[in-house]
Amino acid sequence: MYPEAAKHSVEPALTVTEQDTYLYQSGWYRRVIGPFFGSDDPAFFVSVDRISSSLYAKKKRREKMADKKMVEAITSMEEDFAQWYTDVVKKAELCDYTSVKGCMVIKPAGYAIWELIQKELDARFKAVGVQNVYLPMFIPESLLDKEKDHVEGFAPEVAWVTQGGLNELPERLCVRPTSETLFCDFYKNDIHSYRDLPKVYNQWCSVVRWEKETRPFLRSREFLWQEGHTAHATAEESQERTLQMLNVYAKFLEEVLAIPAIKGQKTEKEKFAGAVATYTVEALMHDGKALQSGTSHNFGDGFAKAFGIQFADKDNTLKYVHQTSWGMTTRLIGALIMVHGDNEGLVIPPRVAPIQICIVPVMQKKEGVLDKAYELRDRLAKNFRVKVDDSDKTPGFKFAEAEMRGYPIRVEIGPKDIEAGKCVICRRDTREKTEVALEDLETKVAEILETMQKEMLERARAHRDSHTYVAHNMEEFEQIFNEKSGFVKAMWCGCQECEDKIKEKLAVTSRCMPFEQEQIADTCVCCGKPAKKMVYWGRAY
Repeated sequence: MYPEAAKHSVEPALTVTEQDTYLYQSGWYRRVIGPFFGSDDPAFFVSVDRISSSLYAKKKRREKMADKKMVEAITSMEEDFAQWYTDVVKKAELCDYTSVKGCMVIKPAGYAIWELIQKELDARFKAVGVQNVYLPMFIPESLLDKEKDHVEGFAPEVAWVTQGGLNELPERLCVRPTSETLFCDFYKNDIHSYRDLPKVYNQWCSVVRWEKETRPFLRSREFLWQEGHTAHATAEESQERTLQMLNVYAKFLEEVLAIPAIKGQKTEKEKFAGAVATYTVEALMHDGKALQSGTSHNFGDGFAKAFGIQFADKDNTLKYVHQTSWGMTTRLIGALIMVHGDNEGLVIPPRVAPIQICIVPVMQKKEGVLDKAYELRDRLAKNFRVKVDDSDKTPGFKFAEAEMRGYPIRVEIGPKDIEAGKCVICRRDTREKTEVALEDLETKVAEILETMQKEMLERARAHRDSHTYVAHNMEEFEQIFNEKSGFVKAMWCGCQECEDKIKEKLAVTSRCMPFEQEQIADTCVCCGKPAKKMVYWGRAY
């Protein structure tokens, strides 16, 4: 039953398959059907390539554990969504905490995503006539006080500088929570005639808002953003620009981040402090909560009157300018995580992925494997963002890490693949594997990335639509929010009292009055009075 082996002072070498394991004891081999990774019985130890085979078994167990380690470190989103989000952010090394409470270090992997967001948005801005500028980060208190509604809206979140060097400042300086007042002060001295208009400016910068509760990317005391500030001769031009930039945001969300957006107007209660009207793009996260992903504000001439921004029109009369403001922030990274991520980590849409392709050489110590991996990298790098994982980690660990970091495509190549003139492509979102001839690699990669971008948007839209409900009365409204998560479409009378009542009772806010209105019912979901608008309601970050 047991084939006899020659008596050796050391254990003879054996080749072990996935199906069979040979045990060696006192000069005898024992064949075990199926894979074997050791036993508590001291009589059993694995004989593979060399002596000390029990160590080999332990090594294999360690490798298997290491391969799973990164995945196991993530809490399931079904178990605890908030913890899942934190785990993904940390394990994917997007950011880290600092000694400054409420602030974060954005690490290379996270900042690379922001750079691509910035690059794409900036190109879209420039295509519609936007120019970049930069203004100071400090605002004198007297300047901030000029627009009453504005300062009252931001007062609870303002950080103040009271001392410069060793001397107390004669006037407090606000660290910008937003830059409307600075732009107004600038425009007052820069705009004189209708020939100076329009001014269509944007700045990329950081702002500070002293938030009580913080969460990486979603809400921090300092965050990165862009803020556009424009000045126009007429109310019509101002409104046109306000909606134009909102549409830029909506297209960017869908075409680049693969996040479907609901466009609409904020209620009076939810609009920006000092604005005539605020418009928003709202997205739905995987847990059914809403995220305000970008806003565009029409200021009318309110700020202009407060700051004295006038121009000589064509008829030689002095008129006040009409202004807008619009912004997107690093919370888009949080949105990306919560819309597309899964229990293995990040899933990044190809158009905003810093690394689109990760090449994993299998058995890379074999002659020619790494060289072939580098050759493929150089070929693909002409059109894609690509890296080779040539670390000394196991292939299983590399696969897990690639999934954790959300690389859209993983290319696997080993000795047998090279010999056959092929490789294996694995999609991050579906985990679908495809064998591809090396000569067809560029074409196939481009095809998969485009398909992946499209299908990620479709899945996100399907999720949003399947988690959007309709309520005709307060009973239905309460039942939905008590039992489910997502958007609820319901009619509203236009009274803030109803908004306040709904928020107090269910912790639900109006997200927007969509441009595409539906007549769900004739009466307000809260008070029963005649309805004026259909509103998207939801719990939000």
